[in-house]
Order: sequence, then structure tokens, then C-alpha cells
Amino acid sequence: MNNLIGQPLDRIDGRVKVTGRAVYAYEHDVPNAVYAVMVTSSIANGRIASIETHEAERARSVLLVMTHQNSPKLPAVQDQSETSPPGRAVQVLQDDRVYYPNQPIGLVVAETFVDAVAAAQLVQVQYQARPPQVDLESRLSQGYTPKKSGGGGAPSTSKRGDVEAGLKEADQRIEQVYWTPFQVHNPMEPHATIAVWDTAQHLTIYDATQGIFGARGRVASVFALPPSNVRVISPYLGGGFGSKGPTWSHVILAAMAAKQVNRPVKLAVTRPQMFGPVGLRSQTRQAIAIGAKSDGTITALRNDTASHTSMFGEFVEAATLPTRMLYQSSNNSTSQVIVRSNIGQSSYMRAPGEATGTFALEVAMDEMAYALKMDPVAFRLKNYAETDPDENKPWSSKSLRECYRQAGERFGWSRRPLEARSMREGNTLIGWGMATSVYPTRRSESHASARLNADGTFSVDAGSQDLGTGTYTIMTQIAAESFGVSPRQVRFRLGDTILPETPVSGGSQTAASTGSAVQLASQALREKLIQMAITDAQSPMSGASAQDVALEGGRLYRRSDPAKGETFQQLISRSGQAYVEGTADSKPGSEKESYSMYAFGAQFAEVRVDADLGEVSVSRMVGCFAAGKILNAKTARSQFMGGMIWGISMALYEEAAVDKRLGRWVNNNLAEYHVPVNADIGQIEALWVDEVDHHINPIGAKGIGEIGITGASAAVANAVFHATGKRVRDLPVTLDKLII
Repeated sequence: MNNLIGQPLDRIDGRVKVTGRAVYAYEHDVPNAVYAVMVTSSIANGRIASIETHEAERARSVLLVMTHQNSPKLPAVQDQSETSPPGRAVQVLQDDRVYYPNQPIGLVVAETFVDAVAAAQLVQVQYQARPPQVDLESRLSQGYTPKKSGGGGAPSTSKRGDVEAGLKEADQRIEQVYWTPFQVHNPMEPHATIAVWDTAQHLTIYDATQGIFGARGRVASVFALPPSNVRVISPYLGGGFGSKGPTWSHVILAAMAAKQVNRPVKLAVTRPQMFGPVGLRSQTRQAIAIGAKSDGTITALRNDTASHTSMFGEFVEAATLPTRMLYQSSNNSTSQVIVRSNIGQSSYMRAPGEATGTFALEVAMDEMAYALKMDPVAFRLKNYAETDPDENKPWSSKSLRECYRQAGERFGWSRRPLEARSMREGNTLIGWGMATSVYPTRRSESHASARLNADGTFSVDAGSQDLGTGTYTIMTQIAAESFGVSPRQVRFRLGDTILPETPVSGGSQTAASTGSAVQLASQALREKLIQMAITDAQSPMSGASAQDVALEGGRLYRRSDPAKGETFQQLISRSGQAYVEGTADSKPGSEKESYSMYAFGAQFAEVRVDADLGEVSVSRMVGCFAAGKILNAKTARSQFMGGMIWGISMALYEEAAVDKRLGRWVNNNLAEYHVPVNADIGQIEALWVDEVDHHINPIGAKGIGEIGITGASAAVANAVFHATGKRVRDLPVTLDKLII
């Protein structure tokens, strides 16, 4: 089968999901399971003075109430400071310290979920509370420069040329501070785990995770087990967005409790508890300066970013990275500092660094375009980087000009008047804004196997995970085209650590990494089968050249004489083998030493603003992206649109609000932590340039999971300025910021 890659194949897992037969982490039918509920802290900083559990222990069907007073001590988590991802520092009842609100401080296990919830409410805690440290602006002097900024381990600071000199020679200069708020992942499926000790030394975990092999390694380390003694299973995921990449405290707690009660334990993190123990996006403060000549040439560009990290670990929201490379600027500097705060560990959230960094940079670019009285697209094209100015390397491919052109034409950008408040319908102000999207292309080592069984069935295995993005489907397409069969003949398995090892599904790298391995494994099997045929004296292909043998419709045949052929079963049965297998190990080479690799895009947004009330809606949005080979037109469009919608959410809705007096989240639920629903979203159109890039990886895909959110919030914010003439530099754009 040819030309399957790129086709809009329906989701392989679609039917089982819409009929309710897809089994998620908490839903696995494990015999004799009991239920755990976490007790979490109501303060943000301090110690537990006392914790009274007797009433909870006497409650109906309770099997265990575990606190720091009676929990098993785990030497591997005693000293976790500066723990690097993906092994986040965990709080698993080892001491009486409280570092952040909603920190796990106890666990109740009962025969039923209802009983566990009721008993957890009976646990009484007294604290020695200390003032929480959560404000960023007032504590900038406490910030420090980390060794790495995140984003693949890039340095935390960068410099080329002389920014101050560049600012002095500029005809126009802007210096502003831009803020993005705390945001919390809220996938439909909350974090959940089932822990089953098969023996005292063998553990099976059903987990909602983006990285089954990372979870296996982390759990094995904590319990001093060989990784082979831990099996992690995750066939379906109800969203993750980065939060399910690391292994968090609840996973370890479930395994601890299961060992204590000697029964399988189910633990689901409640929606309010997801505000704290399972990651969040840090608030950022970005001070940006741009200088430019009157013709639009940038003479200087600077971004100094501060963000939060926890009191016990380190994570950097690497917002400066787009500033370093997106535009040509001879004088460029960036710096990154982090401030320790009483929050749960900040972590990956869809497009970490790039989502927040493109907001500030692209709004600043819009401000400069207005100062120069230039069209915002023309200003960006004036400073288009033909090569990577940060690494001084050629791009592996870059179709950003075409993205500007296609998206701009589809949107109708040429009809846009430059002046703010120049478009209106009755009492509705209309604004058009745009921004650039960018996300790095990543790839990690990955493995896959492809097997043709004696009955003619074709199966492909790769550990991996499907976050709901379409991994089952695109891997099926890759395998089918690479081997030469119909997608209906492919059985693709993932989500189990007994399968070949793959990387975490994060950083937009699954297609590039595991897709390449699946392609190579399928091709290896194909070549092995052809060699079997041409060396088998009884085969109709005996003595043929490998180039003369084709695979199609479940049979092999000579291209020069299609009548001479046989079925897969006939060939394998003569060999006496139960199956024929091809395996592959796909890993990065030296390509990144020679090329700079990014996906690019352009986003255009139209907003409508009530002139009196300041209410904002996004009526339409067009994005065009260049992200290498598009593997499935249907799932790709869904991914791009999902990112764009999250960009709208970031621009207008999302903010995890913290009470700075108490350090506690005040909107830790989906009633008050606002995200858009269908009625909030207007017309969304996603286009793409199908690039041919021979440098990035065997499959040619750059990854699309995160590019759609980058630049989206800036395009909306810029459209709001065009509509109202009021520049909002702190997200989200809410009506109070427009009517005051």
C-alpha cells in the first residue's frame, strides 16, 4: 500500500472510545482492589504539629490511615533536592514538612471509595504555619540563575553583540514588562493509578502517564527494585498536556499503600487536588526591550525572564528561548532567573517556555510595529532570520514565509487598516491581530518491532503512549505503508513496558522518535521476508532480485510477472517458523550539529469587543504551520486546532489565582478556573505547508502537539489592541483591564 502516510485515516481507537470500551487507568478490572484517597495540606508553608487519625481508623471499612508517623521510610526519597525531570521530587509522607498547598500529608485506604472519602474527612491536622512565599515581583532579588534554562538543556543566559549600543542607535525603542499567570493542567481524565504487588518484589502499575518507561524507572528506584520487576500499563490516556510526563507523589503512595494492605490499591487525584501535587505552569515576568531603525531593522532585542520554582526542586519556564532565535538581531541578550516559592513543582505544560515566551515577544513585536507605523507582518519579514542567529546554523527547513502568505491570504489580512479602533459594527469593536509560532524539533532514542505471524497477521509493537492525539492511528499508517499492507491488516500495540522501549510522549517527539522506529522495523521485516522468498527454492520468487519483489494484499509477487507469487502464510509455513520479526533502534545522529531544527507557523485572529462592557470573543482564527511531513491530515488538523484553542484559553480565560496571604489556590475547580467551551470558540481554521525535510529524522515529521499554542495568545492580545487601542500586557485579557 502506497501513499497512506498523510491520508485522513479515521482514528483506529475511535470506535472503542465512543462506545465506552477504551479502558483508562482507574478503570482496569483488578480483583480484590481497595480504594485510596489522599489527605492534602490546607497550608502552604510550615510543619504538621499533630495529626489525629483515630476516628478515621475506626470508620467503616477503613484498612489503613497512613501519615508521616507510620509510613514506610524510603531511603531513595530522603534527599531529593534539585531532582531533575522526569524524576520529580515527591512528597510521600516521609516527614512533617509542608512546602505547598494541597501537598499530600496522609492517605486513607478503605474497601469502598465512598468510605475512603468519608474517612479522609475525619483526619484532624494541626499546623505550625509560616508565612507563605508566593509573590514574584516583591522577591525578584531572591532569584537565582539556574545552570540550564530548560528547553533541551540550553544555557540560562545568552548574548551576542551589544544590546545597550543597539538600543542607543535605534530610532524607535520600547521597554515593557509582560506577565503570564499560573496555569494548571486540567485534562478530562485526572491523574490516577492502580498499584498491584504481584509478589513482594514484583509490582504492576496501571497509570495515567505520558511516559511508561520513565514511570517504571522512577518507581523501581524508589522501591529499590530492578526495572524489570516493575510493569507499567497505560493503553489509553484522557489528556495529559505535560502534567502526566513526570511520576508524581500519588503513584508512589498507591504502591506504598498496596504493600501495606497487601491488596491492589486504586487512587484517583480529585480535581481540587490537581492544583499542586501534579505540576503547573509558573507565572512569568518578562522584561523585553526592542530597538529598531525607522525602516524596521531591529538593532537590539532583550528578554529578561523571572519565574517560580518550588522550595524543593527546580524547573525553568524557559520563556527566553524564542527571543534568541526567531528574528535576526545582531545585538541580542536573554537571561533567566527563578525564585523559590511555596508552590507545587512547576513543570511541563503544553509548549513550556515557547507558549509563554511567544506571548511576550510577539506582543512586543506588535508594539514596535505600531511605533514604526509598519504592518506587523511586514515588520517580521523585514527581520526574517534566514539562518538560526542564536546557533549560527542553517535551518533544516523553514517555510515560515509561506505560512505568513497562506494564513494571511485566507484571513484577508491585506484589508486590515493599521489604526486601532478603526473597525466597528454597531457597539462592537473589531480587531485583527497576528503572531508567529515556533517550536523546536526533538527526537529521542526509540525502539519498535514488527512481526508477521504464520497465520498471515501483521503486528507492530512499541511501548509509547497515546494521549488522545492519534498515536494508534499514525503508527498504523506508518507500519502499513512501510511494510506494504492495508491498515486493516495492522495490529499496533502500545502502552505497556513489556513492549519495546520508547521515550516520553512530550516535547512533540512521539511521531519523530517512535514513528521513525516503527517505519524502520516494518521495513526491516519487509526486507527479511523478501530475502526469505528469493532464497527459498520452492518460492515463485526464488532467484529474483530484491527489487523485483513486491508485497501487496497479503502476498509477495514478482513485479516483472505478478502471476508468480504466494501468500505470506505459504512462505512462512514452509520455513517452519511461528513468525518472522523485524526490529529497529532509531536514535538521533549528528544532524543537530549541522542544522537548527524548528517547526514554524503564523496565526491570525479576529476579536469582537463590546465597546461598553469590554467583553471579548474570538470570532475567527486562521493558523498555518510548517512542521515537516504531516502524517495524518485529520488528526493533524485536530492537533493544530486544539493548540490554537488553548491559546485562546491562555489569552482570555486561564489563571490559577493564589491568595498571597495564605498561599492557597482560590479557584481550584472547573467552575472557577475558566477554560473555554464550544460556545466560546468561533471559526478555527488550520492550514499547513507539507515540508520535505531530509535532515530531521527518517519519517520526516517535526511534531505538532505544541506548535499550535505558540503565538496564539499573542495574536489574540494583539487583535484586542487593534480593536480597542488598549494594550494588555498581563494575561488573561479580562474585561476589567479594558474598561478601566
